[in-house]
Amino acid sequence: MRATDIIIKKRGSKKAKGLPLTKEEISFIVDGYVKGEIPDYQMSSFLMAVFCNGMTFEETGYLTNCMLHSGDVINLYESSIGGLKGPFVDKHSTGGVGDKISLPLAPIVASCGVQIPMMSGRGLGHTGGTLDKLESVDGYNVRLDPKTFAELIAKTGYAMTGQTDSIAPADKKMYALRDVTGTVESVPLITSSILSKKVAEGSDALVFDVKCGRGAFMKSQEDAEELATFLVKTSQAMGKKALALLTKMEAPLGRKTGNFLEMEETVECLQGKGPLDVMRLTYELGSRMLMLGGRANTVEEGIELCRASVSSGKALEKFLENIRDQGGNPEKFMSQLEKRRSPFRKEVAALEDGYLDIDAYGVGLSCITLGVGRTKSSDSVCPDAGIIFHGTQGQKTSKGDVIMEVFAKDENSLENGVQELLHAVSIKEDLFLCADQTLDSLIVKEIK
Repeated sequence: MRATDIIIKKRGSKKAKGLPLTKEEISFIVDGYVKGEIPDYQMSSFLMAVFCNGMTFEETGYLTNCMLHSGDVINLYESSIGGLKGPFVDKHSTGGVGDKISLPLAPIVASCGVQIPMMSGRGLGHTGGTLDKLESVDGYNVRLDPKTFAELIAKTGYAMTGQTDSIAPADKKMYALRDVTGTVESVPLITSSILSKKVAEGSDALVFDVKCGRGAFMKSQEDAEELATFLVKTSQAMGKKALALLTKMEAPLGRKTGNFLEMEETVECLQGKGPLDVMRLTYELGSRMLMLGGRANTVEEGIELCRASVSSGKALEKFLENIRDQGGNPEKFMSQLEKRRSPFRKEVAALEDGYLDIDAYGVGLSCITLGVGRTKSSDSVCPDAGIIFHGTQGQKTSKGDVIMEVFAKDENSLENGVQELLHAVSIKEDLFLCADQTLDSLIVKEIK
């Protein structure tokens, strides 16, 4: 078997499209690349062939499986740790602005009896990262070894960790190459990248939140639906239960964007008083997780279980228990709510009457300037930078009304960030000129 022959088979010719690859051919390419036997230039050609010709669900499953088994795979059922009973269910979002859904979702679902091994990522570009938000809590440790990860799931029902060097190393190496060869926007490659990590963590079932809109990676509903279908069908081909919700990302979710600010809004959600869009999406995703975990028979039953978990205080109790589990001090954290703010602060008022249009993508880019996000993985973030919005998408406002409070890492970042925000947050004279992200339009479609 030769890499050149496999590349040509997938590439095709001027007269004929490339052909599907076998499990053995895909394994030869991936394993050879990880071992250093196949050079970057040949893997680049392979990735471009996949980018141009796509892959079947079966091929994508083979690719995912090879990437998955390039490193450690956590099997929670084989653990000798007591209390690990499963089923193990996780959720993955394709990313957005103000998307703190995983933070209230995990303790809500865990308090309903489903165990959650959650492996999350950091923010990069205009999208935020769950790990950065968790690390805004003093002492919180997201670098869990497999044994500790399993012990905490058994103890509390869920644990939050990041990808280690031993988890799907093929993905890490291939993603770096995709980033510099213009092959990032390939649905089969995105699917295999996501699933190789999610399956490695030990999940039996996966719920996907696939965003579409100006603040999403997939701008159109058609592209988002294609990715959601690939994620679900490939997961199912690998023996996992899976479904996806297509959701809007035209405007930021909630009223707070920033690392500690989103932890703060998480507590509001777990107290039952969070923003309506965050609560709605959390309950909808939570209900599906409970269905896949065998705790609910219908979406409506699942939502009611989630609501009961919040109203009883059990979900907040789980959340604070997890903070203690992973090195934080829950009492100190709770005492900082509404008080911990960057001293570099500015209020921004509306310059005219009209309706608020808050562009999620523009806000996300502004957050990088403020210090919330990063442009490359080695950048540091400021936990106390961010934005508090005093109005929601499409809300009527009057000239002089404060529409947002802005917090930055320093004075220069504040000045530049506010200038960028003035382009991202605009006032429209008519409501129909604002992008639609009402509660009724928030969830676009479910894919099973």
